[in-house]
Amino acid sequence: MSLHIIALFKFSENYLMEAVELFQNLVKETRKEEGCLQYDLIEDKDNKGTFFLIELWESIEHHNMHVGQDHLLNFLRDSSRMTERSTEVYKGFKIY
Repeated sequence: MSLHIIALFKFSENYLMEAVELFQNLVKETRKEEGCLQYDLIEDKDNKGTFFLIELWESIEHHNMHVGQDHLLNFLRDSSRMTERSTEVYKGFKIY
C-alpha cells in the first residue's frame, strides 16, 4: 500500500535562499531512491518561508529506507538552525 506524506517546514526569512538550496539537493537525491513515486517541494503562496514536501512512497518499507539516507540526515542537520519551529509531518493512506 502506497504511503502519502506531507511535511510542513517554516524557515526564517533570513535563510530562504539557503533553505531552497538545501531542498533542491534533498529533492534531487530523494527522487533517485527506490520506491519514491513523488517528491515535490511547494512554497506556500501566502506565507513566505513556509514549504511543503509532498511525498508518495511505494510502501512504508521504502519510506523507512529513506529515513536513514545521508542526504536526508544532512538536510535535517543543516536546516535545523534555519527553521522557526519544528517540522510537522503527516502520514497516511489514500482512502478514495
